[in-house]
Amino acid sequence: MRWSPRAGLLSWLDGRLSEAQRQLPPEELGRYRVLIGATCLLLAMDVLFLVVPLGSQQQASPIQRVMGFGCLVGYLLVLLLVRWVRSLHLPSFILCSTLTASFVVTTLVIENPNSVSHAAGMLVPILSVYLLGARLGFVFTAVFIFNTAFFHQFYHSGFGQVRPLFADGFAWMKNAMAALCLLLAWSLSWLYSTAREESHAALERALKTLRENEGKLLSLIESTDDLVLALDLEGRLVTANHVARELFHQLRNRAVLTGGFLHELSPPEERWVLRDRFAQAVTGQRLRTEVSLPVDGRIRTLEITFNPVWEGRRVVGMTVFGRDISERKEAEARLEEMHRSLLDVSRHAGMAEIATGVLHNVGNALNSVNVSADVVVQRVRGSRVVGLERAVELLRENGSSLGTFLTEDLRGRQLPAYLEALSAQLQQEREGVLEEMRRLSESVDHIKSVVSMQQKHARFSGVTERVEVPGLIDDALRLLAVSFDRLGIQLRREYCAQVPPVLVDRHKLLQILVNLVSNARHALLESGRQDKQLTLRVERAGEKLRIAVADNGVGIAPENVSRLFTQGFTTKTEGHGFGLHISALEAEEMGGALTCESGGPGQGATFRLELPLT
Repeated sequence: MRWSPRAGLLSWLDGRLSEAQRQLPPEELGRYRVLIGATCLLLAMDVLFLVVPLGSQQQASPIQRVMGFGCLVGYLLVLLLVRWVRSLHLPSFILCSTLTASFVVTTLVIENPNSVSHAAGMLVPILSVYLLGARLGFVFTAVFIFNTAFFHQFYHSGFGQVRPLFADGFAWMKNAMAALCLLLAWSLSWLYSTAREESHAALERALKTLRENEGKLLSLIESTDDLVLALDLEGRLVTANHVARELFHQLRNRAVLTGGFLHELSPPEERWVLRDRFAQAVTGQRLRTEVSLPVDGRIRTLEITFNPVWEGRRVVGMTVFGRDISERKEAEARLEEMHRSLLDVSRHAGMAEIATGVLHNVGNALNSVNVSADVVVQRVRGSRVVGLERAVELLRENGSSLGTFLTEDLRGRQLPAYLEALSAQLQQEREGVLEEMRRLSESVDHIKSVVSMQQKHARFSGVTERVEVPGLIDDALRLLAVSFDRLGIQLRREYCAQVPPVLVDRHKLLQILVNLVSNARHALLESGRQDKQLTLRVERAGEKLRIAVADNGVGIAPENVSRLFTQGFTTKTEGHGFGLHISALEAEEMGGALTCESGGPGQGATFRLELPLT
């Protein structure tokens, strides 16, 4: 380090102080330095006064020499006391008293009126105010002013006995000006001291506030359960709270030290991540990342946030916050697993619902097949074909005399009319059997269409495709195998003419529609009303396609509307609470939303499914 006179002087002054005094606050230490420096200078001047003559023809008087030795003792006493007393008040008082007394006595010994206006007199107000304060400083200054302005001239004029008091008007004026300058020096010293004290008080208050805020901040940082770090621009650790210290101790098996690099304190597999994020954050970006750390035999996931510390437009540091999200991650994993399980349950429930509809539809068709087959069997059994066989047998018996038999025999004459009636009867039986066979064929075709449609929807599960919604709603109605007329339900279809297709998973949308129509059917049947109505509406709403399933059934209580899509909630006695919950989740997966409105019990309900068109 390069030596400078100022540093050398301060080092020399501090060498005259004790170790405790050197640790004092800067303001108090400065007074000690001024006290020692001024005492040493005055001591040097006093020694010079005692050694060097005043002039070639004049020697110091005995009084002056006594005063000089007295000052010498006083200055040495000050230097002795300043090191051993706890306060600088006593040595400062001795210094100011010695200086004032020596100056006053010297001016009384020297008759020259210029002696009281010597520049050295300015030391009295300046030192006394700085070292002892304005009040004591004014006492010393007042003594000096009184001597300068009045007492010196009174004393040397013999109080008017030796010469007239105001014989030398110029000297009186000069002394008055010197006294005024001394008062001005005291005033300036007082103003300077007051300003310094106020500044020092303001600084103390600011420091106190700063320390209190710092204490609160440290208390807040230490009380949080999150990891908190402060880094410099090179990534070195400045401070860390107890959570960070404990974590680093668990990772590195040693105490964390200030000044270490963050990436060196972290596991090797995460170092490049932290180094890269820190380099980006230094440019002014606020970044967030997740790191996995092996702690106590288990993996803990931390969400790390890098926050640049700005000073104006310049980044001067970095704060790092870390939150343990291991439990949240585990909960999310469990929730995801539960979601998959619910999807499987929903799919099975939807498959069961559709399978029930398919079986019901096929069962109805099979009933028709059975009825048609029984009718055909009964008609074949009761057919008049036996009469034709008897007529043929009769003709065979009379084949040799067939003409005589037909003209003369009573049976022969009736045979043509019988054959005519029998032909008409057989024709009627034939038409009835054909009609029943047609019905039987239609029932079989219906079974084939139901099975084929179910296979079609099952085959495309999980694949996104363009779907015509009205056609898919009709498929859902057929899969449910509900004869709405037989149940007394009036079905209304309100399909907008300009309905574009949507890009969705056909299976998911079909499952939602089947679930909504099935719930509406149950609500209508439970209502017991005669005018049951089920309305299916498809319309475009801006950039969305809206599908509404409305019924005038039992309705939903207001307190239950907000809970309909909650897992496990159901208003059915035998419900499982999965259908609407899974339907809402699948609607979200397709980028849409499923909502419900109801006027209350007995007012029906309207479920709306909105799907994006793009």
